[in-house]
Amino acid sequence: MTDSDVVHIGLQAMLVSAKLAMPVLLVALGIGFAVSLVQAVTQVQEVTLSFVPKLLGVAAVLLVGGHWMLQEMVSFTRMLFDLLPQLLD
Repeated sequence: MTDSDVVHIGLQAMLVSAKLAMPVLLVALGIGFAVSLVQAVTQVQEVTLSFVPKLLGVAAVLLVGGHWMLQEMVSFTRMLFDLLPQLLD
């Protein structure tokens, strides 16, 4: 196993993790921005107000995209297991 193999596997792992985290983070960011905008307009400054909508939004994303996320992780893991004999040489 060479240094470039380690760097390639690390890069692939970071790309997969970024691809899996991006929908959840974007939904949480969008909901947080919308709630903050509503709070600024209505001058309601309650810190806990944004927690429940973010929780519901993230849960919805995980419910809808969970199968895709699991499929991506399984394919990445299979790719790692397929590379294992080549890496041990």
